[in-house]
Amino acid sequence: MARHEFAILKQTPSWDDVFDTYEPEKYHSSAVDDVFIEPILVDLQEMDCYWHTLQQPGKGLAHSGITLIPPSSMEAFLRILTAQNKPEYSPPIQMAMEAKENGYYLIHFGI
Repeated sequence: MARHEFAILKQTPSWDDVFDTYEPEKYHSSAVDDVFIEPILVDLQEMDCYWHTLQQPGKGLAHSGITLIPPSSMEAFLRILTAQNKPEYSPPIQMAMEAKENGYYLIHFGI
């Protein structure tokens, strides 16, 4: 089954950083099956993000790429995931809460 991986970036990415290698294990990520992400992709499009680099702003998750979710989007991310009321969202919700509290980015590795 296709999975999305979420992890906390404890170091703020720099303007020149490029995240183009699929390496969720490097960041101690947690997986969510695509069957749970697919239905909320439209909702997530309200969220400002970056795709692969801070030089590429976007909206929502890069479904099959790498997304950087900035601290300023954590509230929207949390609102969307908690509204689903499903235990499958617990790991990314916990990560987003920690990221929000500490000003961290989340990184998302798409399918």
